[in-house]
Amino acid sequence: MLETIITSKTRLRLLIKFFIDKNNNGYLNGLANEFGESTNSVRKELNKLFDAGYLLKESKDNKIYYRANKKHTLFQPLQNIVKKHLGIEIIIENIFEKIGKDISIYLVGEYALGLDTGHIEIIVVGKKINKIFLEKLTKKLELLIKRKISIVFSINEPLIKNSIQLV
Repeated sequence: MLETIITSKTRLRLLIKFFIDKNNNGYLNGLANEFGESTNSVRKELNKLFDAGYLLKESKDNKIYYRANKKHTLFQPLQNIVKKHLGIEIIIENIFEKIGKDISIYLVGEYALGLDTGHIEIIVVGKKINKIFLEKLTKKLELLIKRKISIVFSINEPLIKNSIQLV
């Protein structure tokens, strides 16, 4: 979806990295390695996003770290667009519609770190979850968003370091 509007793959990867979770950050060489791209292409896009005010930067340990500017007026809309692009909004809407609202949903794994790998990992926390129904729903959603989805069920909140509570 966004690939037609944002033609730079590097810029799209950076937007996903920083706007999937407001706490994600990164520095030039780390981001270049993470994306498998040259530092020059990552630097150019970081500078454009910083100059536009979408990113903030701070120096720490002889590195310049970038993160999303949560105070930017477009922060929330950009975060919503990224979630829609990845299919996360569709997953949440369907789970709530079919199962109910007495649950919590967490994004874990590489997507929580801002990496669009094609495999979305989710933890659904609740007491009364129809697991068989949710497995069927998962297969339908995979076809719809064209990504692999793994859902784990739990009664307790996850104690995972890199997790994002979606609802």
